[in-house]
Amino acid sequence: MRAIQVKEYVKGPSDLVVTTLPTPTPSPTQYLLAIHATATNFFDLLQIRGKYQHQPPLPWISGSEFSGTILSVPSSLLHPKFSIGDRVFGASQGGYATHICCAEAQLRPVPKGWDFLSAAGLMVTAPTSYAALVTRAGVKKGDFVLIHAAAGGVGLAAVQVAKAFGATVIATAGSARKLEVARSYGADFAIDYNAAGWEAEVKKLTPRGKGVDIVFDPVGMVEKSLRCTAWNGRIVVVGFAAGTIEKVAMNRVLLKNVSIVGLHWGMYAREEPETVEEVWQALFQLMEEGKFRGTVYTDREFVGLESVGEALGMLGRRETWGKVVVKVPQEEGKSRL
Repeated sequence: MRAIQVKEYVKGPSDLVVTTLPTPTPSPTQYLLAIHATATNFFDLLQIRGKYQHQPPLPWISGSEFSGTILSVPSSLLHPKFSIGDRVFGASQGGYATHICCAEAQLRPVPKGWDFLSAAGLMVTAPTSYAALVTRAGVKKGDFVLIHAAAGGVGLAAVQVAKAFGATVIATAGSARKLEVARSYGADFAIDYNAAGWEAEVKKLTPRGKGVDIVFDPVGMVEKSLRCTAWNGRIVVVGFAAGTIEKVAMNRVLLKNVSIVGLHWGMYAREEPETVEEVWQALFQLMEEGKFRGTVYTDREFVGLESVGEALGMLGRRETWGKVVVKVPQEEGKSRL
């Protein structure tokens, strides 16, 4: 197989190299897949530099999200969920490759009518956004929801989930193009968070200027968002894309009766596995109803593992929107997208 193997930590994505390795042999509990598309993530940029909290022992294959077809099923499973030839998507260490081995729990069926490109970026963003807004914040019809970095992967997923539940969405982003993308996915209003006084503009958009009911924050903007959060508002902390951990004036949390909750989706598989299944069932229902679609970055196409470095570089420089996905041709030189 071909893969991006990290033998030593690199300075940046431009240093990544595609190499030829033996096709992996699955364990009795693993499926073997042919990968047809692989999605990029910010944590990939940290991991290749040795800066991520989860660092596999060297050497290892980079990447984590993918979609593809089943080549072999686990020999130890009497009734495997998937069969040879099935189209699946998932997440497991080693996504920047033409082949991967992984357990059944790490895979989901490609939604009906979806292609590999769109499905490759689902495993992380879709459940994160759904669990944040529904499981943690209890979004409902009539809520005003402020979604930061709304043109990012989790942001566009959050816009769609909030709209599916009947909420009014106020999206923030840092460029005219990203604001345009957020609107195209259903945002009712779009505001540039680089503009001074954006918090006041958000309040003006809510009934009687009361502020928003829910804040979805994958950036680290809790302190500023408190200025435009309503009484009894809920703020969901999803991440810290800005790169710093905030210090929040808790007296303002008290005075507005605000709830601040976190969402660590990756821990649900261990702590609340039943919730994982509930979230995915609900997401597949939204997809079936046409209320949730893929968020693939389409301003440019990335083909071949050799383009992963460039894709990651653009992601790191905030030059993209949605999920940046790379088509992965198999040995015959054709990708099945």
